[in-house]
Amino acid sequence: MKKTIMLFDLTRGSKRIRQLLVTGKTFMVLAISSMLFFVAIGLAGMAHQHSLSAPVSSMAGFASSVSSGFFGDMLEMEMPQFHSSKSGEELSGTQISSFLLRLMTNVNPGDPRSLVAGEIPGMNADSSFLIRGGVATEPDVWPEDNIPIPGDKGSSGGDDHGAGVNEGDNEPDHTPEPPASTPSDDPSPTPTPTPDQTGGHTTGKDKVVFIYHSHSRESWYPEIADKDGDANSASKNITLVGERLAEKLEDLGVGTTHSDEDYPTTVPGYDWNYSYKYSKKTVQEAMASNKKLKFFFDIHRDSGRRKTTTANINGKSYAQVYFIIGHKNPDWKKNAEFATQIHEELEKQYPGLSRGILGKTTATGNGEYNQSLSDDSVLIEIGGVDNTLTESYRTADVLAKVIADIYWDAEKVSASK
Repeated sequence: MKKTIMLFDLTRGSKRIRQLLVTGKTFMVLAISSMLFFVAIGLAGMAHQHSLSAPVSSMAGFASSVSSGFFGDMLEMEMPQFHSSKSGEELSGTQISSFLLRLMTNVNPGDPRSLVAGEIPGMNADSSFLIRGGVATEPDVWPEDNIPIPGDKGSSGGDDHGAGVNEGDNEPDHTPEPPASTPSDDPSPTPTPTPDQTGGHTTGKDKVVFIYHSHSRESWYPEIADKDGDANSASKNITLVGERLAEKLEDLGVGTTHSDEDYPTTVPGYDWNYSYKYSKKTVQEAMASNKKLKFFFDIHRDSGRRKTTTANINGKSYAQVYFIIGHKNPDWKKNAEFATQIHEELEKQYPGLSRGILGKTTATGNGEYNQSLSDDSVLIEIGGVDNTLTESYRTADVLAKVIADIYWDAEKVSASK
């Protein structure tokens, strides 16, 4: 009788042990699951932070990797009220596979150096990001800051952008177009603005746009005698295009100030490598003297050759534009939004005139470009070394109209608020 009771007690004890083991396993499973859950949340947060600073990991990266027509179709599916002006295009397998590879591995298929760039200090070759593409954009061809010829203290160098379209463009007349005040056939001379031209709008005596040039001596081979060295000139240079843009904005009622300061002349001990330091002081002084300045444009000339910087639109050749955004600026997205407004309007009115919007870091250039001074600040490359002043003037005229429209639209929004 006693033996039977002891066996019964042992059986009950083993059951309790098994229950405790099962409970312990359940607790461990729950604990591990909870830990993995919070780790996943942490990784997702890190990925989100990464997407804020790296456009390739965001919707901006995807938008720049596919055609405008395809992206517009996607928006139409989500927003019935949105109607894309671009015709639908098939999704390119190359485009999407390139985007996915860069998203997962940070390797750019168009640049083999990116395979080892992350492991070798100072070789981060894939530090530029195409923020917005267009008809004339080649996503795998990115610019590099180009230093001037050694020993040429007055040289302004230029940003080397290498994406080409319209290789069969007609060769333009190399005679530069006269200033706006002198009659000419194309573009038309600038008359006194009427209410119809300005839309009834004017800033009056207020100056709201500031145009300047960090590399003021950038010129064009067809316009200067020296065809072998840097395309730079102390007199016939990119400042003429900035002046043209300012004049056209004034004609459209948008008060504009243009700085044509020649830093190699005005700065003692001038060093091209500190160009943006010199121009930053110029912008800061302008902002201090005029609190109403809103838009800021640093106008440059690209160092690319003709086939990569020229668009043929309606039988006329234009100097193409490229918008540069500095990712060293923590608020670069606001500058990118501003550049996108101009880019999209150019795409709508003159498809192919804009080569896109590129984000650059200190690994591939200055990385900031004075854009932290204002949300509405952007660097614009107009044409290349083989373009002409006439082609650049044509583009400046188009830019002025687009910028004026954007300014007045923004004023309407501010007034309604």
